[in-house]
Amino acid sequence: MSEATKLQQLGHRLLRLARASGDVPATPADIEAAAEALLAAGPASDEAALDRLRATISVRLAASGRQDVDTTFAGAADAVEELIGRPPGIPAIQEIANLVATAIGLDPGAAKALRQRLVATERSRRSAARQARERAREMQQAEERRLREWEGELVGTDALPGLLGASRKLIERWLAEGLIPVARSTTVRRGGKAFEDLEFHPDQIAALLPKVARWTTRDAEPERSRISNGVIARRAGLDRYAAHFAEARALNRRITVVIGPTNSGKSHYALDRLAAAGSGAALAPLRLLALEFQDALAARGVLASLVTGEERQVFPRARHVACTVEMAHTSRIVDVAVIDEAQMLADPDRGAAWTAAIMGIPAREVIVLGAPDCLPLVRRIAELCDEPMEVVRLERKSPLRVAAEAVGLAAITDADAVVAFSRREIFALREQLVARGRTVAVIYGALGPEVRRAESRRFREGDAPTLVATDAIGMGLNLPIRRIVFSALVKWDGRQERSLTPAEVRQIGGRAGRYGQHEEGVVAVLAGGGDPARLRSLMKTEPAPPPDLRPQVSPDRRIVAAVAEELGTASLLETLRRIRGAVLRPGDPNYRLADLETQMEIAAVMDGTELPLLDRWTYALCPVDVRDAGIDRLLRWGLEHAAGDTVRVPTAGHLPAPQRADQAALERAEKAAKRLVAWRWLSQHFPDSYADGEFASAERKRLDRFIEGVLQQQAIGRSHRGGPRPRRGPERPAGDGKARGKNRVRP
Repeated sequence: MSEATKLQQLGHRLLRLARASGDVPATPADIEAAAEALLAAGPASDEAALDRLRATISVRLAASGRQDVDTTFAGAADAVEELIGRPPGIPAIQEIANLVATAIGLDPGAAKALRQRLVATERSRRSAARQARERAREMQQAEERRLREWEGELVGTDALPGLLGASRKLIERWLAEGLIPVARSTTVRRGGKAFEDLEFHPDQIAALLPKVARWTTRDAEPERSRISNGVIARRAGLDRYAAHFAEARALNRRITVVIGPTNSGKSHYALDRLAAAGSGAALAPLRLLALEFQDALAARGVLASLVTGEERQVFPRARHVACTVEMAHTSRIVDVAVIDEAQMLADPDRGAAWTAAIMGIPAREVIVLGAPDCLPLVRRIAELCDEPMEVVRLERKSPLRVAAEAVGLAAITDADAVVAFSRREIFALREQLVARGRTVAVIYGALGPEVRRAESRRFREGDAPTLVATDAIGMGLNLPIRRIVFSALVKWDGRQERSLTPAEVRQIGGRAGRYGQHEEGVVAVLAGGGDPARLRSLMKTEPAPPPDLRPQVSPDRRIVAAVAEELGTASLLETLRRIRGAVLRPGDPNYRLADLETQMEIAAVMDGTELPLLDRWTYALCPVDVRDAGIDRLLRWGLEHAAGDTVRVPTAGHLPAPQRADQAALERAEKAAKRLVAWRWLSQHFPDSYADGEFASAERKRLDRFIEGVLQQQAIGRSHRGGPRPRRGPERPAGDGKARGKNRVRP
């Protein structure tokens, strides 16, 4: 048996023992170092092996523990949680505290005091979390009881003649005129047709009696009850969404839609117009693309600020700004605004942000860029805003063809990009290509913008002439790709495995054949991944009209505050429930409400904190990965925030040298980077509670350097002191780094 195999087996054994103990804060680097020590020392019992691992951990903890004991302890507790997949229990917390105390050399009395303090702090924190969840449940139950009582009192249309002392004919007329407040409206089907079933609250109807005599002359409007769904809808005003943006409506805006396939020069056209304007804004779907817009403007001699969810780089002299779509400023008037990737209007998670940007950006000219698929939705928005719209159609600048035959891995060569649809498949394909002598760059969703740029640069400059990527390359990244090779023609979209759509295939496949660098682009499918004829059909299929032309809209702070006030509730969850149930009828002709599922899931726990309602709404918008216990982490941060404490920056702790890192260490760093995205986003909104922005920025740079270093080592098959990379056992499933709801991580 080779030394590498023995080392791998010892590593697996130590990992199993650490997980079983439930109180050993081992990182991948600790396990590797302990395994090497055991290999050198010879056979050892499980107890001795675990002692060796604890000794290795103690050396690491001793290096940082005396500087900040609490941070060292918190990092050790996080390491245990990462290892066992759940927060450690109080006995484990005691053992972790003992390990930290021993590592930093405290005497028995000081060690006992430290253990007692850390355990008491942890008990207090967990108690606060339990109490917060209980408060949230009680608030939710109280609101549900109130709603059930209210619903139980509702009456149908048949009861109105008796309550108002009027004929059915008058009742029907008053309903048509909107004089009678509808408490609840539901759509029912009878005989294959849809009807609105209206219900009313007797208290509201009784309040109308003094006015009934005047209604025949139509002199007055009825008073409305505070809990009427009709009143809630009017207070929210989402059915008049365009009117929310007063600055934009006050301008004589004109909308220019620039449509065309990938590699047709849309961005170049728009950026030239933007750079020539006296002031402007460039709105991008990702932080990475906002950075590229900032660089592109700089190359044209225009200074631009940068505003994303994580950072604000504001230059006092700058009259232009590059930002992510969600950070669009809807009160600062500019000459020209460019909004990229408008086909995102149809996205179920983020479409509402594009609606708000296109409707609300106060620019004299709004240049909207997108694939031809976006045109019907943008035209509908222009109609709702009552603004003129011009369409500019661009053609692809270089030819694009579909390969007649599937491509084998052995045929993958320079300037090829293999596109897969999961992180696991990305690394499997890369390892197979590296084994065939290729040097490979990788791009996938979990990578931060700086790492993606570094990997893109390695591919662009020929240091890694082959690329393996997810569909992340389909959005905005301009790379010198000659051939796009799909690993499969199906993907898992978070809900189900489905076929790629024609729009997805064209968006990704169109990245092949960069104009000025390749004479033509080629699109192909990997051998065993699908039928080339099917790929050709998808590429040729014209975009189908969207099934629903109503743009998606979502509530903002003003709407949430108005509805909560109308309801007289302090519950964010109840406010969002009523917005979802009452604000826009399913049959509204103009708009449809965006999915609020994730915001409501966060609200259900954040209602238990002492934070003000609008602060809780801000937390509900935070980009978190719910699969990585993101909501529990938000609750913990929110409790610390409400208590007036400073929220600690999440870190990855000790990381091995990149050449010694395995997949577990890489994945751990990626998780920490995503947690930092959420922390830095909240620091933009609550800088007093999320105060250590400088350290957070430094930690993000450290993680980016580590991740890029690992990818570079693995790109050529080097790891573990430069030797051949050992075969790995099965890994747990890993996706592409996307979060549920609203694509909640937006690097």
